[in-house]
Amino acid sequence: QLQASGGGSVQAGGSLRLSCTASMIHFSRYVMGWYRQAPGKQRELVADIRNSRIINLSDSVKGRFTISRDSARNSVYLQMNNLKSEDTAVYYCGARFFQSGDVSYWGEGTQVTVSS
Repeated sequence: QLQASGGGSVQAGGSLRLSCTASMIHFSRYVMGWYRQAPGKQRELVADIRNSRIINLSDSVKGRFTISRDSARNSVYLQMNNLKSEDTAVYYCGARFFQSGDVSYWGEGTQVTVSS
């Protein structure tokens, strides 16, 4: 129910924009988030948003990444600027009901590779 796209390979300092489109009813009741998992590491939350309010933004990406949401398109975006090699990971879109701490839906991951 979540379709993510926009990954790729860039050099350090470059930019990428990830998109995720949800096919679910009551989109406004879900917190939409971007997560990432680097090789050998646990999946971590990068940022999440409900309606127009950003709920969480990882310290490691502050000032570089921006999360946004278009409710008319049931979509959430992650604009990634000034990418660093440590941003290399598989990025996942996730949706959790606003009253829940658990992600209910996951999209397929999209690979982001940053070369230094």
